[in-house]
Amino acid sequence: MSPKPSQNKVLSALPLADWEHLSPQLEWLEMPAGTLLHEAGSLLKHVYFPVTAVVSLISTMKSGAAAEVAVVGNEGMAGICAFMGGAPSISSAVVQSSGYGLRMGAAALRAQSQRSEPLMQELLRYTQALFAQMAQTSACNRHHGLDQQLCRWLLLHLDRQQGNDMVITQERIAAMLGVRREGVTGGALKLQKAGLISYGRGRLTVLDRGGLEARSCECYAIACRDGATRPTACSAPAPASQMHKQAQAM
Repeated sequence: MSPKPSQNKVLSALPLADWEHLSPQLEWLEMPAGTLLHEAGSLLKHVYFPVTAVVSLISTMKSGAAAEVAVVGNEGMAGICAFMGGAPSISSAVVQSSGYGLRMGAAALRAQSQRSEPLMQELLRYTQALFAQMAQTSACNRHHGLDQQLCRWLLLHLDRQQGNDMVITQERIAAMLGVRREGVTGGALKLQKAGLISYGRGRLTVLDRGGLEARSCECYAIACRDGATRPTACSAPAPASQMHKQAQAM
């Protein structure tokens, strides 16, 4: 399958000439949930432009405790350190929701960003948006209650995936928020009793998105306020079945 610029917001903003120069170096690939794309502190070999996959950027302590610091969908890229002088990655990147994406060599991205001003500008624009998300997440985790954090987390991931169903355990959500499982269980029960979600056997379905937004703190609205941070997943990309057929046709 030949990559298309419309599949990722960073790539879709490039002029045609820059896209045609870049596209031969992009590889279409399946990204199963749980796949470790890179570890914190590692020198990146590849960068990833999600299409339908959702990637969590995770910070881990020496004790083994971890928390999600940002989420990446088809609005962005995993591996921004690759074009910032080739510095080691500041976080780990793990596929949170299965899907597809585009992969490119880190060295190739650095070379392309140096020759293409539009690409460099898009990478810098996204980097600013990503750092803003990280800063807001840090403030949210410090100042807002777990119920609000849970709503924010669900909405940010919902924006970046297809449909309203999430295959996720309470243990996994707790690990991403850096809290105890019991807290997530209590929060999920409240949301379920309010008719906002249904949950069972590792599958969560959002029933009332507006209700989640009303219960979330202002951090979700801030994350979406700038159009640069809003995933194009909200514009209904190709169905997963179509993506699967495209992948098989490669």
